[in-house]
Amino acid sequence: MPGHTADIVPVEVEEVTIEGHAQRIPLRVYAPRADGTTRPIVVYLHGGGFLHGDLAWGDGAARAIAAATPAVVISVGYSLPPAYPFPAPLEDGYLACRWARSHARRLHADADCIGVAGHDAGGNLAAGLGAMARDRKEIPLRAQALLAPLLDPSLTRVSHLVECPVGEMTVTACAHGYRAYLPGFRQLMHPYAAPLESRRLAGLPPTLIISAALDLLHLEAEAYAGALIAAGVPTHMLRIPDVSHGSLATNARALAEVSAFFAQQLSPRARPKKQTAAVSLSPAPRD
Repeated sequence: MPGHTADIVPVEVEEVTIEGHAQRIPLRVYAPRADGTTRPIVVYLHGGGFLHGDLAWGDGAARAIAAATPAVVISVGYSLPPAYPFPAPLEDGYLACRWARSHARRLHADADCIGVAGHDAGGNLAAGLGAMARDRKEIPLRAQALLAPLLDPSLTRVSHLVECPVGEMTVTACAHGYRAYLPGFRQLMHPYAAPLESRRLAGLPPTLIISAALDLLHLEAEAYAGALIAAGVPTHMLRIPDVSHGSLATNARALAEVSAFFAQQLSPRARPKKQTAAVSLSPAPRD
């Protein structure tokens, strides 16, 4: 759902349009006010279950991350299914990363210090970008943060004991979104579209995954954290209590965790770290 963060964060906002994979797409650039410091870059992908959402939906999260990290945040208005199914939204995100690198000097940003973040469907795209950047070896992604990500098109890891608030993501709505994004049978198992089914997770960037306790799909996010840890990827997993799937994108604690994670991982002093199995699960219904 769209954020409602007031326009009080110390960032300057610029609207940009670039060539996307299948059509021109809008970007919104959030840049901390210039102080002579070169900032890292974070590419942010909004939620909306693949079928909905725009730059307004990611505004609160992007502003908060830009101000608190601090970082230059590029929010991506990626093309939406069903008109533009896989891989169009994912390739749009990749092209946004390329645009950010090529314009880094103008933005007073570090072209070799990039992180990616996303909520809901945007979390799926962020995870796909992590794998795509690893394989194409063109964009140096140094960290990824996934908020209530959609990672399992099979929907086989649904918690039936969670009571979600009215109006929140349902399994039916999620399945409808996946069908629009992945209309072909083979796409349902593609590692860039179904990260939880991938058997090649090694080499992905350090990862923060935050799930919401009041979310039917929190189990798949937590299962992915375990798979990343098993593959040797430095990973931190956090479940936040009393928060729903949709509201996680504007939750103050979640955004503070994301900003602190990027501040650490995208610091010029950051070095590759050993595998970590840092899992923090706050009290939540037992599955």
